[in-house]
Amino acid sequence: MALFKRLVAACAVFLIGSVVHAAPTDNPINPGFPYGSQKVRGVNLGGWLVLEPWITPSLFDNTGNPNIVDEWTFGQLQDRGQATNTLQNHWNTWITESDIAAIAAAGLNHVRIPIGFWAFDVSGGEPYIQGQVPYLQKAVQWAGNHGIKVIVDLHGAPGSQNGFDNSGHKVPSPQWQTSQNNIQRTDNVVKQIASMFAANSNVVTMIAPLNEPAGFVGQQMLDVVRQYWYDSYGNIRFPFGSSQQSNTVVLLHDAFQPLSYWSGFQQPPNWQGVAMDTHIYQMFSQDEVSRTNQQHIDAACSTDLSFDLWLVVGEWTPAATDCAKYLNGRGVGARYDGSFAGSTKVGSCNGLTGSASSFSSSYKTFLRQYWEAQTSTFEKASGWVQWTWKAENADEWSYQAGLKNGWIPQDPTQRQFPNICN
Repeated sequence: MALFKRLVAACAVFLIGSVVHAAPTDNPINPGFPYGSQKVRGVNLGGWLVLEPWITPSLFDNTGNPNIVDEWTFGQLQDRGQATNTLQNHWNTWITESDIAAIAAAGLNHVRIPIGFWAFDVSGGEPYIQGQVPYLQKAVQWAGNHGIKVIVDLHGAPGSQNGFDNSGHKVPSPQWQTSQNNIQRTDNVVKQIASMFAANSNVVTMIAPLNEPAGFVGQQMLDVVRQYWYDSYGNIRFPFGSSQQSNTVVLLHDAFQPLSYWSGFQQPPNWQGVAMDTHIYQMFSQDEVSRTNQQHIDAACSTDLSFDLWLVVGEWTPAATDCAKYLNGRGVGARYDGSFAGSTKVGSCNGLTGSASSFSSSYKTFLRQYWEAQTSTFEKASGWVQWTWKAENADEWSYQAGLKNGWIPQDPTQRQFPNICN
């Protein structure tokens, strides 16, 4: 009888896992948003609590030091008082409640808020400047005021999980996975975040325990990530120090692996309230940046998002080039115009980045078509969160600028090109 029960259970797991999006609706948790039946339509609050040189180039250029390329060097290579004042002014002004109100007015239902581990834990001589946590808490309050759900996203981990400037520390190769101390510190930060919002899961509906771990560096990283995802499940789903479960959904990242790599991972009934995040960009290789506008649209339309958990495209953009200043790093050029080392020029970046006032009407039409192709495709899964709400000087990336200039509709379900993917 015991063997029979195990076989039945195994068959049930197989059947549940083979039906796209069906499994999580049976979860014995009650998320603050009906994932799987209602589409996630959201935007990232990028460049706010984690600096990115391309989103706010002025913060970096104004230092006068070309070696300040990320948040680590921002605190390390300039007067600390000056750096602190600059950051506090930025935190106070870059995102305010009026931004959240505008996001709600645009018909969106989620914001994803990146934050670094250093907001919670600085040790061992790390030069990071703290003070971000009260702004995260304020943002959650604002979101609650305006009916917006929040994904709190741990965007940077000790040692850097990917080596990118947006991890807080741009390094030649990620070191997070090489140290048990790094991983333990990250676990502790996730526990703090989960505990902070455990009683507010109606607003903070998802926690992403780590953004973009670099699975492409090899098996050691993937082995560490898989174990870290297991640990994160316990840290996020059981934040009360007891057997009581939270209603917070765990949003894993695919670690730059094909979705098939994660097939069957953390499936019901043994795992509840797990979703997967994938990021889809078409400009970080010579092949992608060389595509025609129609090829970009075709690639978006043909994206296969079949998966056995709720699947959110947590980062993507209507931008189709890497022309935005510092997008590849401060002082690093673009593949599109051939200024990136080893790249082959596709064309001029003039009129493809910067202020929308320099964009032609045909380019704006393409941005609208590409936006619709991606959102229509991503809504075949559980939905999408565009990167990013605003940028100083890269309107092609900015949801705010897209609304103002017409390539993003005032209602995200509105379509000018309803057959764009047919």
